[in-house]
Amino acid sequence: MRAVVCREWGTPEDLTMDEIAEPDMTKGGVRIAVKACGVNFADTLMITGEYQTRPPFPFSPGLEVGGDVLEVAPGVTHVKPGDRVMAMTSWGGYAEQVVAPGEAVYKVPDSMDYISAAAFPVVYGTSHIGLKDKLDLQSGEILLVHGAAGGVGLTAVELGKKMGATVIATAGGQDKLAVAKEYGADHLIDYRDEDIRARVKQLTDGRGADCVYDPVGGSAFDASLRAIVQRGRILIVGFASGTIPQVPANILLVKNISLIGYFWGAHRKLDPELIQRSFEELLDWYAAGELRPHVSHTFDLSQAADAMHLLKSRKSTGKVVLTTETRH
Repeated sequence: MRAVVCREWGTPEDLTMDEIAEPDMTKGGVRIAVKACGVNFADTLMITGEYQTRPPFPFSPGLEVGGDVLEVAPGVTHVKPGDRVMAMTSWGGYAEQVVAPGEAVYKVPDSMDYISAAAFPVVYGTSHIGLKDKLDLQSGEILLVHGAAGGVGLTAVELGKKMGATVIATAGGQDKLAVAKEYGADHLIDYRDEDIRARVKQLTDGRGADCVYDPVGGSAFDASLRAIVQRGRILIVGFASGTIPQVPANILLVKNISLIGYFWGAHRKLDPELIQRSFEELLDWYAAGELRPHVSHTFDLSQAADAMHLLKSRKSTGKVVLTTETRH
């Protein structure tokens, strides 16, 4: 089978497209013919050795796929060969086949195509649990979303609106803000030429945001500390800016702010039942036509390096997806 292979820590250009053996079946596993694979910022870290997970060489990156079930291990009953599924993997998705843990494989609605299936798990899973279970977002609250046109940011806008919040979206450039508006953002802030704190205060009559969803870090996080209400909640999702903020604890104390660290991937082991409930609700919403995954770019599997660079350059919106069949 074809696979994108990482043989040493390096850059996207160091990846190779190889013919390799099909992966071995695992206990409780599901073999999937991969039709599409989501590209995530974590993939770009994994190939440099900077991610939380460091797979043994050689390996293929790729944390989420959409495809068809080929084979199931003994004891797996919730899916069968021929089923169309989405799945989460620890790595290995940039290939024509992957064996995923059975508990991380979900049948998708008939209306969901493979590209949407590959674009769905990480971003929707992250934002759904982040907003509902970590931030405890309530209808009527004001939610500030940074990086609002990116993968997790855009789903936070979409889900935040569905949960009844007033959403203030920040992004760099009017083209990205237009995407956030399309997905329900009530107010838009271009951080390139607007002061986030000042604009949030203006938009809320001096009050500030109740909750902040922050996958960006850096100066956006610093602004959030000063644009949030007393007893507000900030969810730390990631550091797309490349700068990990240093938190002035005196501000947390004086404003009674709750600062919540959140690594969604860890919940596959920490609380698998929570992940299961989350995806059941999300897939029901998708089947009802209430969610619309946004994929700005698709690439052939052989163009994985180009896809990674596009993501790292922050020129995409929503998701970037690789496909195993050349698209014309």
